[in-house]
Amino acid sequence: MAEAQTLTHHAVPAAQRAGVPDPIQAGLARGWKVKGGPHGSLPPSLSCDVLIVGTGAGGGITAEILARAGLSVVLVEEGPLKSSSDFKQLESEAYPTLYQESAGRKTADKAINILQGRCVGGSTTVNWTSSFRTPPETLKHWVERFDLQGFDAAAMAPWFEQAEKRLNIGDWLTPPNENNELLRRGAQKLGIEASAIRRNVRGCWNLGSCGMGCPTNAKQSMLVTTVPTALDAGATLLVQTRAERLVLAGDRVESVLCFSLKPDGTPDTAAACRVVAKHVVVAGGAINSPALLLRSSVPDPHQRLGRRTFLHPVVMSAGVFEHKVEAWQGAPQTLYSDHFLHTQAIDGPMGYKLEAPPLHPLIFSSTLAGFGQAQADVLGRFPHIHTLLALLRDGFHERSPGGEVQLRGDGSPELHYPLNDFVMEGARRALLSMVEIQFAAGATEVQVIHEQSPVLRSWAQARTVIEGLPMVPLKTRVVSAHVMGGCGLSGTEVGGVTRPDGGHWQVRNLSVHDGSLFPTSVGANPQLSIYGLVARLATGLAQRLGGRPVRLDA
Repeated sequence: MAEAQTLTHHAVPAAQRAGVPDPIQAGLARGWKVKGGPHGSLPPSLSCDVLIVGTGAGGGITAEILARAGLSVVLVEEGPLKSSSDFKQLESEAYPTLYQESAGRKTADKAINILQGRCVGGSTTVNWTSSFRTPPETLKHWVERFDLQGFDAAAMAPWFEQAEKRLNIGDWLTPPNENNELLRRGAQKLGIEASAIRRNVRGCWNLGSCGMGCPTNAKQSMLVTTVPTALDAGATLLVQTRAERLVLAGDRVESVLCFSLKPDGTPDTAAACRVVAKHVVVAGGAINSPALLLRSSVPDPHQRLGRRTFLHPVVMSAGVFEHKVEAWQGAPQTLYSDHFLHTQAIDGPMGYKLEAPPLHPLIFSSTLAGFGQAQADVLGRFPHIHTLLALLRDGFHERSPGGEVQLRGDGSPELHYPLNDFVMEGARRALLSMVEIQFAAGATEVQVIHEQSPVLRSWAQARTVIEGLPMVPLKTRVVSAHVMGGCGLSGTEVGGVTRPDGGHWQVRNLSVHDGSLFPTSVGANPQLSIYGLVARLATGLAQRLGGRPVRLDA
């Protein structure tokens, strides 16, 4: 761990010595219209053409397109405006500052830990840059099951192309770090394909701390791309501000009530701002977007709101190697395998994508099973540890209905997500697959992240042990960084919350533009799926509101 800390402390001064510019500080100096938190008190009222709630993948793309189309835009973000000058590659600073609930958001039963961004740029500011188009089989399922005509791979390809060009999404030409290479090495020995992951970076320093904010502005997140473009075009940004409630009048949103947030994250009802907008776009991310609509008592005649929320539930295994892996350094995710997706029917037993996540001491130790001396022994070998994760593709089978966003008594959201036998059967198969790959790659021992898993010293032993593990919540460690659904698209009013154009079925001037639109999980890291889908929806919305034609990539 000392080596990881050394890298952490040295990289940021190096960036500063290299004179890396800070586009956020430069924009503020140019006179961006930013209020909230350290940027000044909220005005009591504002009016605009479009209010956008959220600045992540959906909100950022929407803001650029609408602002460039000549519409007046206000963005509301409950997190802070942080920039490369603030990103010190320190977990102790990044998680409390940049993540929902200090990177400790959990499902209602505490069985799944959920990583979601909570800052300008949302999860795009802290994700690991993995960029996949929505798989064609997923889009085909949406067309057939949810009547989303015109959402097939050919129809969506131009929108993905626009996003890829705008955000510099392309092949990563630097050789994989050892952490990713071990995935390929083990997979190839078993005759399993492993392919390269495309990344949204420009001039990447290959530091490996993407999850703590990019200190060199290489990651082409909404923080350094679309949000600055919108602000340069005249948009207003309210930070550390929560959109508390949509005020409805008949079948329209009359206004949106926003509160400044206190340092502890609770709303300051004495510091309110009422925004009157011709149109409202909710893009707070799955969990927060359904929660806002629930707090606002938005019509839900078919009981779809907040339901069918998906997570790509993740299980993991940790292998120990004789040589150093140093999984904290280098581009975090550059290789993957979809072998266990392609070998499962999309509506059959749950398939899964395999990836190799980066390891950093705090997030690893808080996820690792066990405690006391046993955990200390594992952490003592931290430079030699390699971890695989499996993203379970949920939402395609009748026994995988996802979860439901509900409200606590104070109006804050919580997600109920049942880890039923169908999900956990997929989790067991995923653990078996990952452990076999790690032993094939040369691991001397492997431990699956399960409270009752012993140290496994051979594939033969592992197969017997994992087959006998009780695959139940809390004993099986499950995490997620991909929250989707809850405001699902549908070609019919009875089938979802939103129309194929992103508009709400019952409220005329309300749209949703984020991952909560997905009627199932994606089956891949979702950022590019959101970018492409929202580019299409926001372009259409700009035209309906009388804006001038724009292209995201122009």
